[in-house]
Amino acid sequence: MKFRTLLFVFIVILAFLAQSSDPAAPYWKPQLPCQPPHHDSYAFCNTSLGIPARVHSLLSFLTLDEKIQRLSNNNSAIPRLGIPAYEWWSESLHGVAANGPGVTFDGAVKSATVFPQVILAASAFNRTLWRSIAAATAVEALAMYNSGQAGLTFWAPNVNVFVDPRWGRGQETPGEDPMVVSDYAVEYVRGFQGLRNSKGKNGEEYSHGGNGEGDKGDGRLMLSACCKHLTAYNLEKWHDFARYNFNAVVTRQDMEDTYQPPFQSCIQKGSASCLMCAYNSVNGIPACANKVLLEKARTDWGFKGYIASDCDAVATIYEYQHHVKTPEEAVAIALKAGVDINCGTYMLRHMKSALKDGLVVKNDLDRAIFNLFSVQFRLGLFDGSAGRRQFSMFGPQDVCSSEHRRLTLDAARQGIVLLKNEQKFLPLDKTRVSSLAVIGPMANTSSLGGDYTGVPCSLKSILDGFREYIQNMSYATGCFDIVCNSTEGFAQAVSVAKHADYVIVVAGLDLSQETEDRDRHSLLLPGNQMTLINKVASACKKPLVLVLTGGGPLDISFAKNDPRISGVLWIGYPGEEGSTALSEIIFGDHDPGWYASI
Repeated sequence: MKFRTLLFVFIVILAFLAQSSDPAAPYWKPQLPCQPPHHDSYAFCNTSLGIPARVHSLLSFLTLDEKIQRLSNNNSAIPRLGIPAYEWWSESLHGVAANGPGVTFDGAVKSATVFPQVILAASAFNRTLWRSIAAATAVEALAMYNSGQAGLTFWAPNVNVFVDPRWGRGQETPGEDPMVVSDYAVEYVRGFQGLRNSKGKNGEEYSHGGNGEGDKGDGRLMLSACCKHLTAYNLEKWHDFARYNFNAVVTRQDMEDTYQPPFQSCIQKGSASCLMCAYNSVNGIPACANKVLLEKARTDWGFKGYIASDCDAVATIYEYQHHVKTPEEAVAIALKAGVDINCGTYMLRHMKSALKDGLVVKNDLDRAIFNLFSVQFRLGLFDGSAGRRQFSMFGPQDVCSSEHRRLTLDAARQGIVLLKNEQKFLPLDKTRVSSLAVIGPMANTSSLGGDYTGVPCSLKSILDGFREYIQNMSYATGCFDIVCNSTEGFAQAVSVAKHADYVIVVAGLDLSQETEDRDRHSLLLPGNQMTLINKVASACKKPLVLVLTGGGPLDISFAKNDPRISGVLWIGYPGEEGSTALSEIIFGDHDPGWYASI
């Protein structure tokens, strides 16, 4: 008996070691509904039935409180039906991001590929590249889901048109041209929701159950993408106005020509499974309370998915926009307008009272729950253990892969734009650069991703990139930060510039100047940056090269006709391989782009 016990223990240990040595073995097994032996016999678990019938079956089992609980991004479990908790809010704007509660980097996956911010990737004007970035992001999202570190519903892309150049979130968008924004939206959604010809680390190719051209109607989904923010959203904070109470006054022509085409394309050509309504009002009606706006997506564009509010955008209907008189009226008007889920808890807290007061009826609630569960069923979450088996091989080995690192490098190469090159000053011949001075605070930071960024696979500054080419290099910050309110470091910068053969100044913007909840008040370089550039230019032996960071446009007219500044490059937020791409361009190993998308 003792021998058999020891033999059994030995076999168990061998089995564990065999699984642990398999790079494709999951680090965490996702919790799914419809699991035997107690919860697989419900009609909603019967995969031979159509999804609508299965969803209606599930609805019939739910109590009122359980239905109301579905209206928040953080769905609690329903143990009696074997339905686990689910978090709807994950982010993936240009790589899996740390924003939102759905994603965490404290498990088996410690980082994810940070691709260039959207405004830079869009400046490549390359649809194939855009889809490839989305597909690579999808691979890493699946790997993180399988490791218990992300959901399956991601709230990206941002397809608002970059109308006001001061907008802090313009960096997240594909730019100012509605056609470019529309094309980007389609490629992102197709690449993210349905992989095709994407490879894992083991070299195998994967695709979802569809045809790779985006999900059609009630077809299956690999992941869910969400086109946001419907609509006319391009302000964070300006004097007394904020995104929470701003009213966008838009003509019918501007609506049809500028603001709506990206969302229409997202749905009709990309088959997006989610839309997000914005904080702001449109012509006096809060976007998340605008039934005409939200119903148009379903009736005119054929949208089949769920509509999420921006976070606490249902609360703002009452608390900031004062469109209604009570919280109950706010949740009621949003639900009846077509909002299916509230990012936040406002619907969760006030919907029962709204039902009691007769402001909404059971059918309004059931419609929203039907839309939400329909997407989860399309994702295979209610198909038992076999539902997502074709994606179960993705794991930590597929994150930060060499293929994805090459892709983010290529995206930065294609997106960086040459704005000025007097007398073909660029590229520099590294064999003839005896010494190089690099000046500016952004040159020595590895935070080159912009907003909605995760934990990068590698940390590399612009200085690190230059060191790959030039050994004799000196650095001075000049400005102690991007704000550049002090000139204390200018003397050192001028001294370093005087003794160098060539000088590169890195100036522009970072997230202290432009981001969510922060707009710029000017298009000029922040603080004393322009003064720094002029002082350094006066001290240089040769004309300097100016490198500009940031997502929004900058007024650099001072540099346009200044012979002391021969080269100007815009690098946006170039992602984790941006420093390598910039160095390759400056030293002639790769050509820059010629046009920016803003």
